[in-house]
Amino acid sequence: MRSAVVMAGEVRPPELLDEPELILEDGEVYRNPTEVKMSQIVLPCHANHCGELSVGQLLKWMDSTACLSAERHAGCSCITASVDDIHFEHTIGVGQVVNIKAKVNRAFTSSMEVGIVVSCEDLYRNRQWKVCHAFATFVARRTEAGKVQLKQVIPRTQAEQMEYSIAAERRRMRLIHAEIINDLLSSSSAHAGQITFEDAVPAERTRVESVELVLPPHANHQVSTFGGQIMAWMENVATISASRLCNAHPTLRSIDMFHFRGPSHIGDRLVLKAIVNNAFKKSMEVGVCAEAYQGGEPLRHINTAFMTFEVLDQDKKPQTLPRIRPEPVDGKRRFQEAIARKKVRLDRKYIISCKQSEVPLSVPWDPSNQMYLSYNNVSALKMLAARNNWVLTSEKNKVSLYTLEENHVLCFKVETHVAIAAEQVFVLLCDLRRRHEWDPHYKECEVINHADEDDTIYRVVTPSVSKGGKVQDFILLASRRRPCDSGDPYWIALRSVTLPAFPPTEGYNRGEVVCAGFSITEEDRCLTKLSYYNQATPGVLPYISTDIAGLSSSFYSAFASCKALTVLLFHHNVTGSSQTLSLH
Repeated sequence: MRSAVVMAGEVRPPELLDEPELILEDGEVYRNPTEVKMSQIVLPCHANHCGELSVGQLLKWMDSTACLSAERHAGCSCITASVDDIHFEHTIGVGQVVNIKAKVNRAFTSSMEVGIVVSCEDLYRNRQWKVCHAFATFVARRTEAGKVQLKQVIPRTQAEQMEYSIAAERRRMRLIHAEIINDLLSSSSAHAGQITFEDAVPAERTRVESVELVLPPHANHQVSTFGGQIMAWMENVATISASRLCNAHPTLRSIDMFHFRGPSHIGDRLVLKAIVNNAFKKSMEVGVCAEAYQGGEPLRHINTAFMTFEVLDQDKKPQTLPRIRPEPVDGKRRFQEAIARKKVRLDRKYIISCKQSEVPLSVPWDPSNQMYLSYNNVSALKMLAARNNWVLTSEKNKVSLYTLEENHVLCFKVETHVAIAAEQVFVLLCDLRRRHEWDPHYKECEVINHADEDDTIYRVVTPSVSKGGKVQDFILLASRRRPCDSGDPYWIALRSVTLPAFPPTEGYNRGEVVCAGFSITEEDRCLTKLSYYNQATPGVLPYISTDIAGLSSSFYSAFASCKALTVLLFHHNVTGSSQTLSLH
């Protein structure tokens, strides 16, 4: 096997999607100290019957590269805790080169997120293209000195700052992943209708069970079963199961999150089980689990995953699949759960995975996609705030107005400092119903849905921009976040959503906000930097265009009022002359 693992600082081959190089003060080109690269030529032994790289082999390479990156940062042995959902955009053929890049995006107490990007290179045509990307979580193993306390990652480039900031959001999503699934399953069970299974393939026909003996070649350098090897074995039995439904060779399109429940070691017998849970028109979901045992001990749960397959015709188009008839009780439960997970996958693809230009300004809200909308809301604001090419347009009374124009999109930032603690500023600004007290662009504001402790939906009414014109209203999701680590800002993110109970009404122009909100950063115990961001849309631009052009100072006045009101309310709360403001 021809392979090369390239550490940061060595000569690098051409790479897909590289950002501009950062030149350090000493003239050296910056290299991320945790970055690890692996390049592999796909040989026939790595390929399936179609001459395409086996996904199981790719997962092993991805896990190896990510583990080396994690250990480079931690300085000790690390184990794979989970791998987020993966969507495979392209297949890779024999003779092509797989380039894998991994680097640590952020470190927490003893765990860290590693970003992985996989691209394919055609040596003969001098072409490269992206295959997939993933985020894996690794945990540093205890040392003789006790539990490991990981050092913080220091982002140096704009891209690293974005990934560092959004990593906190992805970690939040992982921690509540099971809760999201359970809520959706409860909802889907309550609304499940009668389903007929005539002319359907019995699910039992797709059941696969296989056992693997864990030998030294299957172990990593820590003498535990290599996580990538377990994922490869799981992909193998899942592919066999999918083949039994369609009597053809399926193509793996996506994998739901791998979450390792416990370790496996040399000498373990690994039992792998797979079955088709549900077949949709053009795709099927296969559930697969891995359990381990030694001798006569009971089975230990190692991992569970759900894989989505398609069957492609000669034109690489998905074919229509046979329907599945589930077994009673457990089979029907898995059948319904697969429908709920498909809903989750569609929400993620629609809300999170699409490029900003592909997502409508306002997206439908319902309880089942609330967590993903909240994630997208905060992540979009963090990405906007991480941009490093803001241009100072004007400054007045210690309030600065910045603009950023790229790809025909205008964004603006208003920034000032407040002489009170960041926590207090956050509490005082969280409730949008008080914003009309300092912002003339807010005429009315009411809560129409209190989604959870971090998210609230408001209806906001703003005055008409032109004389005699209609007033505007907005349906806004406000998502709040407290700092994940010391030094992190507080965030209040805003974006438009649609609710069936609140359609556009006569007498109002329905405006939309794609990305807006506050970043509240503590610079000293009693000094806070307050930044407001907005990606201008047709409904928002008229309120700010005159300020940007220098013909008005309404935003300066609004922020000056905000500072004054914030300080006033803070002192009222301290002296007890008014009650402490609620977050909602």
